[in-house]
Amino acid sequence: MTDRHHLLVYGGTFAAVGDSGDISGVRAAGSPEGLFVRDARHLSRWQLTVDGAVPEALSPVADGDTARCVLVPRGGRDEPPAYTLFREQAVGDGSFIESLRVTSNRPVPTTIRLAVTADADFADQFELRSDHRTYTKPGATRSRQVLDHGVEFGYRRGEWRSVTTVTTDPSPDAVEETGTGARRMVWTLDLAPHSTAELTLRVMARPHGDKRALRVPRSPAALSGQLLSLEGEFVEGVAFPTGWPELAAACARGLADLAALQVPATGPDGEELRVPAAGAPWFLTLLGRDALLTSLFALPYRPRLAAATLPALAATQATETGADAVSQPGKIVHEVRQGELAHFGQVPFGRYYGSVDATPLFLILLGAYVEQTADTALAHRLQPHARAAIGWMLDHGGLTTRGYLVYRADQGGLANQNWKDSPGAICDSDGTRPSGPVMAAGAQGYAYDALRRTAWLARTVWQDETYAALLEQAAADLRDRFQRDFWMPEHSFPALALDGAGRQVDALASDAGHLLWSGLLDKEYGELVGHRLLEADFFSGWGVRTLAAGQPAYHPLSYHRGSVWPHDNALITLGLARYGLHDEARTVAHALVDAATTTGHRLPEVLAGYGRDTHAEPVPYPHACVRESRSAAAPLALLTAVGGA
Repeated sequence: MTDRHHLLVYGGTFAAVGDSGDISGVRAAGSPEGLFVRDARHLSRWQLTVDGAVPEALSPVADGDTARCVLVPRGGRDEPPAYTLFREQAVGDGSFIESLRVTSNRPVPTTIRLAVTADADFADQFELRSDHRTYTKPGATRSRQVLDHGVEFGYRRGEWRSVTTVTTDPSPDAVEETGTGARRMVWTLDLAPHSTAELTLRVMARPHGDKRALRVPRSPAALSGQLLSLEGEFVEGVAFPTGWPELAAACARGLADLAALQVPATGPDGEELRVPAAGAPWFLTLLGRDALLTSLFALPYRPRLAAATLPALAATQATETGADAVSQPGKIVHEVRQGELAHFGQVPFGRYYGSVDATPLFLILLGAYVEQTADTALAHRLQPHARAAIGWMLDHGGLTTRGYLVYRADQGGLANQNWKDSPGAICDSDGTRPSGPVMAAGAQGYAYDALRRTAWLARTVWQDETYAALLEQAAADLRDRFQRDFWMPEHSFPALALDGAGRQVDALASDAGHLLWSGLLDKEYGELVGHRLLEADFFSGWGVRTLAAGQPAYHPLSYHRGSVWPHDNALITLGLARYGLHDEARTVAHALVDAATTTGHRLPEVLAGYGRDTHAEPVPYPHACVRESRSAAAPLALLTAVGGA
């Protein structure tokens, strides 16, 4: 997000507004403006005019949970503004609310004509992405209906129906057509000298299939109070480090963001849950890998996230083979979408299983959760799901037949199905992409940890010694194979992946740090990797780069080939601490905390890979999610790894 767009998030709802609080509907800087619920844009236009002119921002919207700005009519130094307009906006669950307060600056009575032009195009988020794909919508119709207190926009396509209702207090004096489908609500305000008039506008979005009885709160302040209460609940009781206030602030900011990023989900028995969404604006939904890593980072401090994430993912676990969604029995879902295009099968992401690592991460979280909380009831309840996940890893996943977890590029879906899932992310040092099946290094570490943790559950909770021994042997065999096949002696470093022929994909990448986190490497190899990750080509001063600089494939503004990811670095820091490399762990932790301190203690999804030695502040990655659950939880992982050091 640039300084022209400001994000308001509450659960599964977000609004992106401009500096003056307007929504133009124009896509810019990687993010569209609008009000979005369940992947659909329920407000595509929301523009304020006074006396037919657009006021200018005297005090533009600043970052925060509530958007506040001060507007005045355009003019010069010799003509003081006739009025000042104070604008305040907030989002709630399926709602958007705005209060407008206009104050006359004149000593005589003044009449102004205030108008808000609104529209709802109900565009699916996938239509608004930068790939510029188009999707046919046969039979789709839009409607507009004037109400006593506002206007209602409707959308219908077959059985799919969505509605956006705008109500105002006081009611508009008129609702005008604009010739574009939008509707202009108009008020004529008679202001006494230096007096003030106030208006409140409420928007309720009703996506297809949402039958909840929701109400729009009475004011932005009421919504802000709800969110602050929720944020306080998340932060309360966490013992922040007193000797490192910057880390404490980053942890508090991260927990507050996690509170806002909780979205509805359903458990195996239909129970209602709230789980961490991946991030806003593009991924305000359940992504398996993201929710699992977020819950793992937060586990020592907020185990409730894991307690919701595990049954939510169990409820969506694949039970049959489906080529379109890359699903196979036992596999954990990668992405869940509830939008129109997913509903009609025009994008494959309604329930999409294109992830090689969500399944082992599910098992890792289950084992870690039971170890942390002693909640054996959940381990018993999810035993069939855990065994099915192990079955997927051994059979469909490739551990038995290929010796490793394997993925293949999915036509129409994801080419890469590990955490570095952009098209060119898995490559040789010269940028060449592997052909055929891919065995990514990091996923093998997750598989190793998953086998060992599930063996522990089998022995201590399920009382199945035979199954535990089988899994322990599978883990030991995987460890031996990996160090034989992946280790590159000439680099003293593991390969990023193996291709279909078993050839090493030789890029030097941060994924090696994940192997430290999972404990896959012998101590000697682990120490070599840990020291190598802190050398200048890897370590930017703000964190470890995804790809070491100096390789032809490196680019500091590439999504996965030279950038710095906070959650990646959090795993690396935990891994460094696991191998006793505590000085190195502290170095990475301090770099991330310093980066967060420059941006209000909030870590974005990803940073550019430029070095701290050449630029005194971290360079933003241009299309990063500002609110991202893994990054929000990353400071908690740093706290676990290094304490208050």
